[in-house]
Amino acid sequence: MLKNSNVATRLPAKDLQRARRFYAEKLGLEPVEERPGGLLYRCGSGKFALFESAGAASGREVEDIEVAVAELRRRGVVIEEVDVLGMRTVNGIAEVEGNYPSVGIGERGAWFRDSEGNLLGIGQPIR
Repeated sequence: MLKNSNVATRLPAKDLQRARRFYAEKLGLEPVEERPGGLLYRCGSGKFALFESAGAASGREVEDIEVAVAELRRRGVVIEEVDVLGMRTVNGIAEVEGNYPSVGIGERGAWFRDSEGNLLGIGQPIR
């Protein structure tokens, strides 16, 4: 289900402005998009996002998040319920308005942990 999905790593940043300075000054990168609590970068054909968080995560984009979440649950994956920084999941899925406008008008997201406790996320653009 995920092998044919677009992949965009999402990196947590405890201090988003400090992280932005690091990526600009040390790596020569500027965000291609900004939103409250997040920055999107492109490098060649890849992309990654920095988001304000106390945790750690990476993410994948899926075509139908409800189908993906149902399949993950069928396989025994526990989908995290989130209620932080104004973002709240309903049945494991959160809607984030205005998330990276080049992709759509927002994003639907869901998060789960791998066998090592790493927080992973999947997202579906809202077009």
